Amino acid sequence: MLRRICALLAAAGLVSGASAFSAQRPPTIAAAANLSFALTEIANRFKSERGTAVQVVFGASGTLTRQIEEGAPFELFLAADEVFPNQLTAAGLTRDAGVVYALGRLVIFAPTGSPLSVDAGLDGLARLVKSGGSGKFAIANPDVAPYGKASEAVLRKRGLWDSIRPQLVLGDSISQAAQFATTGNTVGGLIAYSIVLGPGFADGGKYAVIPEGDYPPLRQRMVMLKRAGPTAEQFYNFVTSDTARAIFKKFGYGVPPA
Repeated sequence: MLRRICALLAAAGLVSGASAFSAQRPPTIAAAANLSFALTEIANRFKSERGTAVQVVFGASGTLTRQIEEGAPFELFLAADEVFPNQLTAAGLTRDAGVVYALGRLVIFAPTGSPLSVDAGLDGLARLVKSGGSGKFAIANPDVAPYGKASEAVLRKRGLWDSIRPQLVLGDSISQAAQFATTGNTVGGLIAYSIVLGPGFADGGKYAVIPEGDYPPLRQRMVMLKRAGPTAEQFYNFVTSDTARAIFKKFGYGVPPA
């Protein structure tokens, strides 16, 4: 796995041969897939305001955690929950316990033309399942993606987990689940609010925000890894700045008190 990650980073121009990252290279940031739109915008603002760049690699928090444990050359990790960062801290791989930078939200989404009627209580999904015409339904894999675990919690709370489980299509990350949810191969899915609020996404269907009390809080924590350099430290601080907090809010996140 580590060899494959290093090969991808080399292809992106972030490493050269067997050498370690040079001081001149942008630091590589590992980030949960739900951040794909928000953190890209934050990274662009960081570059424009500070004159330095970061390279962001998006993926499922569990997958990124495993890669970090295997030695992947990340300097900062922004997860979709607290469990995986705490796991790295317990293993002695981080500077400290880090901070919660955002609170994630779930939505139910149905693409245009889907027979699924979306609502916050999943009543439309329940009717579709009961009728036997539910078709495929997308969520992120609960084993590696915190948003997938939250989705499972919602489906269990609404009494739908056992009946819909055979129809579930599991994405490796919440971004892949969102891709599945927009295709004609599924009736929809439970995905991140931040992705739905991305450029042009909501134009492809309808969504409803799931009440936060229906799943354990998605408290998204970030930690600096032991190899973090000065630029990664600056970016860590920038993520908690008023500029970044405004961008998180724009993409539907809650933010902890400043």
